Amino acid sequence: MEALKQGSDALFILLGGVMVLAMHAGFAFLELGTVRKKNQVNALVKILVDFSVSTVVYFMVGYAVAYGTSFFVGAEQLAAKNGYELVKFFFLLTFAAAIPAIISGGIAERARFWPQLLATAVIVGLIYPLYEGVVWNQAFGIQAWIKSLTGQEFHDFAGSVVVHAVGGWLALPAVLLLGARSNRYRKDGSISAHPPSSIPFLALGAWILTVGWFGFNVMSAQTIDKISGLVAVNSLMAMVGGTLAALVLGKNDPGFVYNGPLAGLVAVCAGSDLMHPLGALVTGAIAGAIFVRMFTLTQNKWKIDDVLGVWPLHGLCGTWGGLAAGIFGCKFLGGMGGVSFWAQFLGTALGVVWALVGGYVVYGAIKATIGLRLSQEEEFDGADLTIHKIGATAEREANW
Repeated sequence: MEALKQGSDALFILLGGVMVLAMHAGFAFLELGTVRKKNQVNALVKILVDFSVSTVVYFMVGYAVAYGTSFFVGAEQLAAKNGYELVKFFFLLTFAAAIPAIISGGIAERARFWPQLLATAVIVGLIYPLYEGVVWNQAFGIQAWIKSLTGQEFHDFAGSVVVHAVGGWLALPAVLLLGARSNRYRKDGSISAHPPSSIPFLALGAWILTVGWFGFNVMSAQTIDKISGLVAVNSLMAMVGGTLAALVLGKNDPGFVYNGPLAGLVAVCAGSDLMHPLGALVTGAIAGAIFVRMFTLTQNKWKIDDVLGVWPLHGLCGTWGGLAAGIFGCKFLGGMGGVSFWAQFLGTALGVVWALVGGYVVYGAIKATIGLRLSQEEEFDGADLTIHKIGATAEREANW
């Protein structure tokens, strides 16, 4: 029976890793559909190569930083318990690699390719795993300190803060240091509209992310005996709450409608194992409203050119999710209990500050040394031709 459980656990978390791996296709198509046609190839290539760099760095360094487990041992030892530690690495790698995928959407259309890969290596190898280890592996005694102050540890079941808020707040300094795309905000105060290049591709990306998210959340149990249907239904309710709020407040704009479910799912990750489904619905709806309102403010009033709105979507909705777990996870609102709002506040604030500082250090250093941004001419030509020497579609067909 023990051998059967070990095999089942390995298969369970492997399937979760595969589902979250598929989400990276969602990141790619969401970005492809949002950016202009001349940057579509770059969107596809970035996500795949960022994932590949993340895999190597997280295997070599990042996983050991977070969990103290090194893979520099014999294959026989790695295969113990059906290779569970290896597939756990695979699953958590897909979380870690989501960080550069999130950042990619914010800095799209004007960021240089190789400097971003360097930033990916530093973030996935060091910046992200240090906070991941604090929350999910009791590193540095910070969880014990939070519990001594508030009576509970900081709770983040599936990464509202660890993954999404950290990714979004890391992206904000990168976006600010890069500056807006050329001609986006004109000297006369007018704003040049850069509409999505393909609503169908944007929608496809959102659907892939939405479906994969059920692996992201449900499989965060990590062993089959801890699987919870509550997590699945709470994810569903938050998804539809975010969609409906974005539909109403976004005035039927499909860009908002298809980011609404993502906002809801970002927010419910932290407390999906604690909330009542109605609490998850409200959490998702508030997240959808946050995204629509803050995306509009950042783009139009504050003139922060965050192309996919990753700071509102992941940074702010992830922050809300960390706090929401401390509200709707409480028993008096129908939750499971065992959570403290102030513990959630402290843990979330720590993640936000760490990501902001880390983002400014990494991207500030790159900007000061090798440079972050394409030249004006390269940006005008587009990242596809500048970096990859080919566009998404041929300008003319070859005649044979």
